Amino acid sequence: MLKSLKKWVGISLVCILGLTGCGSNNASTNSDGGEGGSEEKMHTIGVTQIVEHPSLDAAFEGFKMALEENGFKEGENVTYDVQNAQNDMNNSNTIAQNLVGDNVDLIFANSTPSAQSALNATSEIPIIFTSVTDPVGAKLVESFEKPGENITGTTDTHPDAIPKTIEFISREFNAENVGLIYNAGEQNSVAQIKVVKEALESNDLKFVEKSVSTSAEVKQAAEALIGKVDVIYIATDNTVVSALESVISVANDKDIPMFAGEFDSVERGAFAAYGFDYKDIGYEAGLMAAKILKGDATASELPVQYPQNLKLKMNKSAAEEMRIDIKKEWEEEGEFTE
Repeated sequence: MLKSLKKWVGISLVCILGLTGCGSNNASTNSDGGEGGSEEKMHTIGVTQIVEHPSLDAAFEGFKMALEENGFKEGENVTYDVQNAQNDMNNSNTIAQNLVGDNVDLIFANSTPSAQSALNATSEIPIIFTSVTDPVGAKLVESFEKPGENITGTTDTHPDAIPKTIEFISREFNAENVGLIYNAGEQNSVAQIKVVKEALESNDLKFVEKSVSTSAEVKQAAEALIGKVDVIYIATDNTVVSALESVISVANDKDIPMFAGEFDSVERGAFAAYGFDYKDIGYEAGLMAAKILKGDATASELPVQYPQNLKLKMNKSAAEEMRIDIKKEWEEEGEFTE
């Protein structure tokens, strides 16, 4: 009897240990069904944007699309902490510092001021920028080929965009003076206006410039150009583009052809632009972010990229408002939107 009891106790202990072992294996199984792993990490991306307007919003949309296509799905393994500076540099600096304090995994800086604030706040957290006109001049990167230790991205300027726009104005319009409105405090705008002035000089055109510091000053600046210019050109200036309708209103009322630096402004009522879709440069930035989050590359290993697919886009409704006669050959040179 005692011998049988000992045998029964031994069998019971073996069963208990076996069950314990099975429970341990189950606990180490990860969400993908493997063994010995852990649940997939939830990545946090801090998003800092200087101001809300369609071009920057489209860039962010493209950024998220690229990440999702590469396995980073919002709510599953990535979250976005999105903050807008309302075109205030102090807010931009505070946002960057807060994102660093929260120890986000990556910062997406959507605009030149946003990228500058982020880089000033951290030299360790990876930063991917887009909608930046002159990353070298803004001291964000050393060169396109060799960016900074923790920063790279995509630029929103194509080397041929401004020269082609000014050449089109010179060739197709009987113009002598071109009006420029920009914020002299935005480094990206200063860089663009320099190129615009060089292109104007090359085409024997003169310019009249008006500088603004806030969006509230844009309409007054546009009105100050009346009677002094034959054409208005608006670069991708965050301050002016955020109040673009003020310029469009003046251009429509006074029949002044208005050109812009990007397609979203054409959609909103400017006549024409040589440009590209901001969604595309945001998408390219998202591909860079995916490589970094996967551990396939560091920011310093990813060169800064130019936008692709430069083309001319014109707005038929804007042409009618500004009394511009559309030439048949323009239909072969570019594409139209209503």
